[in-house]
Amino acid sequence: MDRPFVNRCPGLLWALLFLLPVLSQAQRAIGYKLDKMPPDLETELALSALPPHLRSGATVYLLDPDKGYYAVRRGTSGFVCFIDRTDWEWGEFRKDIYAPMGYDPEGARTIFPVFRDVAAMRAAGRLTGLQIRDTVISRYHRGVYKAPGRAGLSYMLAPIMRVYTGKPGDESVMTMSMPHYMFYASYVTGAEMGIDNDSPRGPWWINSGDAVMGKGKGPVGFVVMAAGETQTAKIVKDGHALLTRLAAYSPYFKPDEMKMHQ
Repeated sequence: MDRPFVNRCPGLLWALLFLLPVLSQAQRAIGYKLDKMPPDLETELALSALPPHLRSGATVYLLDPDKGYYAVRRGTSGFVCFIDRTDWEWGEFRKDIYAPMGYDPEGARTIFPVFRDVAAMRAAGRLTGLQIRDTVISRYHRGVYKAPGRAGLSYMLAPIMRVYTGKPGDESVMTMSMPHYMFYASYVTGAEMGIDNDSPRGPWWINSGDAVMGKGKGPVGFVVMAAGETQTAKIVKDGHALLTRLAAYSPYFKPDEMKMHQ
């Protein structure tokens, strides 16, 4: 019987073994590396997600593109704030997502760890966006990630954000000013609560159920309520200096790209 090809060509075998690390390096996820925002600008934008009375006691997380999130300031209230740069449900890497978020203590305990781990996985550069999405789904199924133990509240009251505008599969993004509140709940659907997502003023329902459970329900869903017109106008006015700095930092924040939700 003829010998295997690699046995007849030992030099080829050694060459393949030598190339394995190179091939592995070449398979690093394309587009995984994010830019590093100036820390003071990132801190101000992250804190703007929370109402003023919660900012002094909140823990602030910033993003190190080489490692993931780190606490630049430890708070005392249990609330956290940060800027989401990777929405795992879409299974892709973008560099233009900026979603300032704040969570209450229960959300900080059960929801923020997913954002933290996703940022670390992306920073490592070894997994694609789809592999990260599958990892998160697997961890939910295996109980590594837990559903919140109670209903709670996430704040997204920043004067500007750049986010996806549809469901996973719709890659549209928008820079917009839409300060809003997100009340989270587990394993329910918007239909069960009578929510009409076509309502022009809300409330709206979003969830990761289709990604995690495949049944329209998931461990974390959100009732989204836009801030009132008077409150929104005040947030934008008070955030004028921040908006100016953000526009100078990146074209993604330029006012001519900003759209108000109608």
